[in-house]
Amino acid sequence: MRKTESAEGRSVRLLRVGEQMRHVLSEILARGDVHDETLQSHLVSVTEVRMSPDLRHATVFVKPLLGQDEEAVLKALRTNTAYLQREVAHRVRMKYAAKLKFLADESFDEGSHIDRLLRSEHVAQDLDD
Repeated sequence: MRKTESAEGRSVRLLRVGEQMRHVLSEILARGDVHDETLQSHLVSVTEVRMSPDLRHATVFVKPLLGQDEEAVLKALRTNTAYLQREVAHRVRMKYAAKLKFLADESFDEGSHIDRLLRSEHVAQDLDD
């Protein structure tokens, strides 16, 4: 393993740039800078930003508060991608402006599914022994 890679295989620079982009996108959405009714009526969490190795593409994982109207929020984000890319490019100084791709964050659903499995009767039965 190279010095610049973490245990997951992504470099520290990719993680740092992704985190900077996450903060900028969160700030833009929290302030309501995007003039879209759907985005202004929903609180949206930017949970993670994964950068491609060449820093030209960013996959943005988002989750609306309580998971309400997830498809409508994703559609609104995808509609306003050009504006968000421009704003991120101005605030995060990089050689190239990264192309943004918005996806729903499924990690919360996976976590609750695993929690339900661990609390099921079959698993509890095995733990009693």
